[in-house]
Amino acid sequence: MSIHSVRREQCHLAWDNSIAPVVRIQSGQTVDFDCLDASNGQLEPNSTTATLDSLVFSQLDQVNGPVYVEGAQPGDTLQVDVLSIKTGGWGWSALIPGFGLLADEFPEPALKLWKLDQAGGFAWFDQAKGIKIPLRPFAGEMGVARGVKGAFSTIPPYNTGGNVDTKHLTVDSTLFLPIEVEGALFSIGDGHAAQGDGEVCGTAIETPMKVTVRLTVRKDRPYTKTPHFSTSVSDKDEQYYCTTGVEPGMYLDYVTHWTSSDTSRPCELDMRKAAQSAVRQMIDFLCAEHKLHRTEAYMLCSVAGDLRLHEVVDMPNYVVGMMMPQSIFGHAS
Repeated sequence: MSIHSVRREQCHLAWDNSIAPVVRIQSGQTVDFDCLDASNGQLEPNSTTATLDSLVFSQLDQVNGPVYVEGAQPGDTLQVDVLSIKTGGWGWSALIPGFGLLADEFPEPALKLWKLDQAGGFAWFDQAKGIKIPLRPFAGEMGVARGVKGAFSTIPPYNTGGNVDTKHLTVDSTLFLPIEVEGALFSIGDGHAAQGDGEVCGTAIETPMKVTVRLTVRKDRPYTKTPHFSTSVSDKDEQYYCTTGVEPGMYLDYVTHWTSSDTSRPCELDMRKAAQSAVRQMIDFLCAEHKLHRTEAYMLCSVAGDLRLHEVVDMPNYVVGMMMPQSIFGHAS
């Protein structure tokens, strides 16, 4: 057990670098977090769909922390090693009016409660129909404070992390976050027992969680400008390195005029900016770590990298990842 811990009541509802840290640690030390679910305890195992009507939305998606890491300075990278995650014995998923990729098509609230079989590692979606969901728990929110002053909602993701809702950040994965303030001020929350890439309806299997992470300051990764991570969750026989693009969606109207602010005209969302950013981040990584020229790195992204839609519902920002299999490197000629 870690000597450092953050209790479930030690939480906050905005990314704000003026929030005082609840604990200070040395680089390389571990921290245990006890986190409520994303409803901040407003939903319980006996809740009903009617409970959704009384949700206080300003209390959703709290994060626990912040943790001050000694030696962390702007321009450094915070390495977050996910060591253990234990979910609660229950979870919930919901259709919340106004949330989700198809919010206009599903305007009515709906709530599904789950019983999580932690020993078996699954939850029944519909036992009668034989639909069973494997549990792959992760924290939807992991981030550090932004360098700009002010309070920023925990709902969208940022280049400093936050609500990245990326299902690949399970136990044994490593997240890298760009540090913008002294001490990094790391926080975590939004426990998920399982989620598909994109979290299209706006919720996963939301659950309380206890999670342990190791936080290490890295001085040797100046190319980390958005969340990067290393994981094997997609394929247990393959390790992947992933860069992300965290950008607002743009709007394309019927006369092909691009704008990121005027949403009054007929339009469709375009996540090209986030995809472009993810590829640029991977190019920078390949040039720095594998000594490739930019043209070589760009070509390698096309023949070996996979673009993934990690998070597409937390307006206004979206997370697109480029995942590169690590088995292609290190072969003798």
